[in-house]
Amino acid sequence: MKYYVISGEPSGDLHGSKLMRGIAACDADAMFRFCGGDRMANIAGKDAMLYHYTQMSFFGFVQVAMNLRTIFRQISDVKRDIEQFRPDVVILIDYPAFNLRIAKWAKGRGIRVHYYIAPKVWAWKERRVKKLRKYVDRLYTIFPFETEYFRRHGIEPIFCGNPLVDDVAERRQTLPSREEFLRENNLDNRPIVALLAGSRRSEIKANLPDMVALAKRYPAYQFVVTAVGWIEKEYYDRFLDGTDVRYVCDKTQQTLAMAEAALVTSGTATLETALMNIPEVVLYHVPWLYEKLKPYFLRIPYISLVNINLNREAVKELVRAKLDMDVAARELESILPGGSERERMLCDFDELRRMMGEAGASDRFAQDMVNSLRKV
Repeated sequence: MKYYVISGEPSGDLHGSKLMRGIAACDADAMFRFCGGDRMANIAGKDAMLYHYTQMSFFGFVQVAMNLRTIFRQISDVKRDIEQFRPDVVILIDYPAFNLRIAKWAKGRGIRVHYYIAPKVWAWKERRVKKLRKYVDRLYTIFPFETEYFRRHGIEPIFCGNPLVDDVAERRQTLPSREEFLRENNLDNRPIVALLAGSRRSEIKANLPDMVALAKRYPAYQFVVTAVGWIEKEYYDRFLDGTDVRYVCDKTQQTLAMAEAALVTSGTATLETALMNIPEVVLYHVPWLYEKLKPYFLRIPYISLVNINLNREAVKELVRAKLDMDVAARELESILPGGSERERMLCDFDELRRMMGEAGASDRFAQDMVNSLRKV
């Protein structure tokens, strides 16, 4: 069968590649076209890629407004490419502003639509639920609490676990020793605090300066920023030059595995850090207007996936227009070795891992997709 997969973000590239690998194992005749990234290209080949996610990553009102012409051209290109490929199914991975447009168009042409990793409509823009119900044939969720949410809105979702569990389990098998990791990345022997400042320039610009400022208070620790390869090192250097904060690229899970604690922006990274069993504080810099209007737009009390899934503040969230460094320092100290909150947080992470399910989620999702298509 033919599968057209669309992802517009790094995390979608990761999850999409594992899903495609699982589909290929279930369907020996599987053929792919996709928008995604290098990981997906490793499965299907670069010739099967229409757009790399770096060409599609426009976030925030200003970026979107400045690139509307490009976005609409890309949507038209994707539609044309789907028509030429004639897939049995279009598989959409998160990225709702773009993908829901494709869902509506594909559904109108009789193409089956599977949505893998449901948009976070339970947090904001709940009106999108109507579009999911109308244009999506099969909705796949990766958080257990979403099942009841979507049922209440007339959608029966499929939950097979969380694919990040697969990634963490696989990466643990290939971790270097601490000595090797320190040597390969020119790090010293001080204990490590990982800095996960985001995967977009706007996030890094907003959050890394606060993380660097906090690092100056802890000379006994080695703070290491986990950079992403598709953003040039020179961009990070703007914030790191003249500081003792170290730079490691495309080794987020390796760095976390060697760390005592982490400072993390919101998003998938908060869950990834918890699944790695590393205590964390969430730091997220927001414009002052967002801080004032947050209660009116955000439908849930938390922004980190750890707290959202556990339905309580298991990890401290410092979402501020101006970070109070004394408060941030107290929260970090509480999760470092010997800190008052460290053991409690690790127990919360044990509960979270049980909720996320066993490894093998990507293969289970893939098997369900293939089976459902064969029944059509």
